[in-house]
Amino acid sequence: MITLRFRSEFSRPAQAFSLLLVCLTLCGSAAAQDTKLTSAESAIVTRIAKSGADVGVYFKTLDGKSVWSSRAEDVFHAASTMKIPVMIELFHQVNQGKLKLDDPLTIKNEFHSIVDGSIYTLSAKDDSELDLYKAEGQTRTVRQLCELMITVSSNFATNLLIEKLGVENIRATVHALGADGVNVLRGVEDDKAYEKGLNNTTTARGLAILLQAIAEGKAVDAESCKEMIAVLERQKFNEGIPAGLPQGTPVAHKTGEITKIHHDAAIVFAKRPFILVILVRGLVDIKESSALMADVSKSLYEATE
Repeated sequence: MITLRFRSEFSRPAQAFSLLLVCLTLCGSAAAQDTKLTSAESAIVTRIAKSGADVGVYFKTLDGKSVWSSRAEDVFHAASTMKIPVMIELFHQVNQGKLKLDDPLTIKNEFHSIVDGSIYTLSAKDDSELDLYKAEGQTRTVRQLCELMITVSSNFATNLLIEKLGVENIRATVHALGADGVNVLRGVEDDKAYEKGLNNTTTARGLAILLQAIAEGKAVDAESCKEMIAVLERQKFNEGIPAGLPQGTPVAHKTGEITKIHHDAAIVFAKRPFILVILVRGLVDIKESSALMADVSKSLYEATE
């Protein structure tokens, strides 16, 4: 039962009745929204079960009023979602004055395994971006490398930036932001590390914490976060979360994909903006995992609009 107490200034019955109508409307709206979200959650759980995949989900509206998660603490191979903390650390060091976005880096295909320090190289056939391999010996700015790392998920650009920034610095910044579910150990394609199970890992909640910090302008400073959002919005791979949203909905996100792993982590600028992270493990066909993520995205969008 809802009990309303009217202050003395509401001396006229009409004023009191108007306030009652407003309160009942607001309560009814909130209840309807809760019902919609509960229904969406049930549908999502059923959809995930039918897929046969291991799925971690974390959803939160930026107003903080709607939150839902499923297996948000489960640990997954991070795949290319680990490029989000690399980008944050890049802007962190720019903010500290340690480097500038227009500083040049020499393009050199030579990296060191975290296992024994031995040298390994990247292969263009295993990367999603090819032009950087044709630029060996030349330079690119850290801004250009960040763009390639996020928008087309260049592994080469990622490793160049990690070596410049330092993996320990990346880890320290992740910890400072309270996103310990994200564990960045190394660069990409370090086969010796992979064979020993030394992989970059993440949880849905961990990635969500990083994205919320960016969305709220707190990951570094407000201007840096605005620039990071702009880069994330230029993402070229949009078959997952964006595919479940109305066309034209701005989405700042990063995907990740390796064999039987497909993730998408996003800030969705809907009427009620929200964070949505979906981690999928166990589906061979990327079309299946993409459809699954789109369905989850659609359900949560419709439940909170």
